[in-house]
Amino acid sequence: MMPAADAVVVGAGPNGLVAAVTLAEAGRRVVVLEASPTIGGGCRSAALTEPGFVHDVCAAVHPLAVASPAISALHLERHGLRFVHPEIPLAHPLEGGRAGVLHRSLHATVTELGVDGRAWRALIGPSVDRWDRLLPQVMRPVVSVPSHPLALASFGVRALLPATLAARAFRRDEAAALFAGSAAHAFLPLTRPVTSAFGVLLSAAAHAVGWPVVEGGSQRLVDALAARLVELGGEIRTDVRVRSMGDLPTHRTALFDTDPRQLSAIVGDRFPARYRRRLDSYRFGPGAFKIDYALSAPVPWTNESCRRAGTVHVGGTVGEIVAAESEVARGRMPTQPFVLVAQPSLADPTRAPAGCHTLWVYAHVPHGYTGDATAAIEAQIERFAPGFRDVVLARSVMGPSAFHEYNPNYVGGDVAGGAHLGTQMVFRPVIGRPYVTPDPSIVLCSASTPPGGGVHGMCGYQAAQVVLRR
Repeated sequence: MMPAADAVVVGAGPNGLVAAVTLAEAGRRVVVLEASPTIGGGCRSAALTEPGFVHDVCAAVHPLAVASPAISALHLERHGLRFVHPEIPLAHPLEGGRAGVLHRSLHATVTELGVDGRAWRALIGPSVDRWDRLLPQVMRPVVSVPSHPLALASFGVRALLPATLAARAFRRDEAAALFAGSAAHAFLPLTRPVTSAFGVLLSAAAHAVGWPVVEGGSQRLVDALAARLVELGGEIRTDVRVRSMGDLPTHRTALFDTDPRQLSAIVGDRFPARYRRRLDSYRFGPGAFKIDYALSAPVPWTNESCRRAGTVHVGGTVGEIVAAESEVARGRMPTQPFVLVAQPSLADPTRAPAGCHTLWVYAHVPHGYTGDATAAIEAQIERFAPGFRDVVLARSVMGPSAFHEYNPNYVGGDVAGGAHLGTQMVFRPVIGRPYVTPDPSIVLCSASTPPGGGVHGMCGYQAAQVVLRR
């Protein structure tokens, strides 16, 4: 009997959709199944607060999407995708109205950092200079043959360091905190090896391609992917929850944009018991506690550069960030959490009514945290933006359990696709070849595979390449 599809993709997040488009462009018949009423996974937008305000439910700022070889090759601007850039990619406020400021220009950043400018150039500059050769390397599985070994080696020397050690190259708080805030995207204590990789890569991305938002909301990115898939003859079915392999239409290959535990539960006895145990023991990291705000005016940051920055890392000095992330790793909620703030409406005024703004905020919290971090988050913002609460019109709160309900891949509120710990940092989800499973017709393509979390689609692209090679 002719199968209904060459490939069925379970999950319509960025990775699932990129996998589907990659297969469809190669002439395969593809069906995508999504449990929710809307596609998008971690890349949805919605009206979460007041009428006229568009909020990104999860991902909001997209350096990896604009840089992704998989996404850029699809020319999604033909389907309405447009990235817009804030005047300043990133700022990090400190006491006394000071701030570390990362400009799109490496030269401008080096100049503003003064005595630490030379150290910033030495740490970040080589990755900026080799960006076009470096990014494809770090977006691949770690255990692979590099096509540009010198670029990868140069990055690796810096990336292997704990962020706390790399930050010692700076004399002043501004540069050190600026770097540490980017490194904290690792969801790890900054004393751990390899945390510098996150700081170097994200800082270099800001200089090389910027930290843009999607005009109209992150949903436009997945909508563009869906439009390309339909254009190629692919099909997307929403409100279809897959609980077992029997729920799939007939197919040759199934790709799963799910976490490893869901894959194990769906596939069941088609996997050997030992392999299922390995999937079931996959480890997840800290959670996210998120607040979306509708504002009557811009955030009244004390520092002027923060008022022009698309992203603001709120955590104080390196020591304060280290303390907060260490508390989270121990399972304790810090009194002064590290808070990531995005101001999308600065670059994209379509997000809010005239004169108003949207604000996207989340803090790192312990895995499965059940408390209310709202007061702690707002106290951190007020610390560097006195009067912030006065411009709040409405707020929408999502703790770890709400994140997990919103997207089953976010176990315990982990939005990164799994903890960056031990062998799991290198081998995701298990030791061995990524993407493949003991059943050659079943492939994993989620953020629980290399290169991990983020809206870049490379997990889906590389999983699709495995299918095509077969």
